[in-house]
Amino acid sequence: MLDADSKQIGIVPISEALNIAKDQGYDLAEISPNVDPPVCKLLDWGKYLYEQDKQAAKNRKKQRNVEVKQVRMGLKIGQHDIEVKQRAALKFLEAGNKVKITARFKGREMARPDLGEAVMMRFFENLSEVAAIEQRPSMSGRDMSMVVGMTKQASAKVKKLSDSKEEDNAKD
Repeated sequence: MLDADSKQIGIVPISEALNIAKDQGYDLAEISPNVDPPVCKLLDWGKYLYEQDKQAAKNRKKQRNVEVKQVRMGLKIGQHDIEVKQRAALKFLEAGNKVKITARFKGREMARPDLGEAVMMRFFENLSEVAAIEQRPSMSGRDMSMVVGMTKQASAKVKKLSDSKEEDNAKD
């Protein structure tokens, strides 16, 4: 048995342990039931649950959900249109999201999946400095899609830049 400060009291019968807990105003909690003899501790159960909830909330706050943003285009897309969509994809990546690049096939274009892959690789060329392919181009129905995500080096660089901007804003 352990007391409220985690100091060892010793081996105590259950009835006596319950009486000690009641006298000191604590609850008796079994910490390690699988050892012989089982280990119990005196603690304030309400306070323990409160601390557990606080820790869970703190962990949830630090957690970040990564969304998958989509950029769609056709096979006959022009170079300027690709550049516009690349800038949008770059913004998504810098925000910490993954980007799903989708090429839509129409009519007889279905017979030329190699053209779709070429358009996707042309799209990915300018993003290759900051992004890595997480899912290679694959066909599903009339769409060919691939998923790209931020590389670790680029994400560290973006985080460093955003931290320095926050510090500059705090100084002002």
